[in-house]
Amino acid sequence: MAAQQRGLAFRIIHPGHVTSLADAAVACGVPVESLVKTLVVRRAEADYILVLVPGDRSLSWKKLRAVLGVNRIALPDADEAREATGYARGTISPLGLDLPVVADERIRGREITLGTGLAGTVVAVDADALIASYHPIIADVTD
Repeated sequence: MAAQQRGLAFRIIHPGHVTSLADAAVACGVPVESLVKTLVVRRAEADYILVLVPGDRSLSWKKLRAVLGVNRIALPDADEAREATGYARGTISPLGLDLPVVADERIRGREITLGTGLAGTVVAVDADALIASYHPIIADVTD
């Protein structure tokens, strides 16, 4: 597993079919803000980054553009996201990928869950250990 290759302690969780963030948090045994979404963002043609967003927040395009120093960024469609990562939307994870990462500053200091590339399966890791293994840009990029 990619978490193990990065030297991260982890636990696999199978929350089953959930229909809301609140249900997912209960099924995973973590607060909603610890359910971290991994978004693929296109900076330029064939230039992608991953953005880690706490479950209770939304990506701020304005803040992310400012952090990256660019005027235009876009969320690729589902097919392009899969082509860029190998993962379907909703299962995307930084684990197993070698793409630049931007992490919202609010994920620090807690256990978080991330996609695994498999529907119905997430991985719980220490956010600070994940950050140390990726050396992402840490910034306020959410609302």
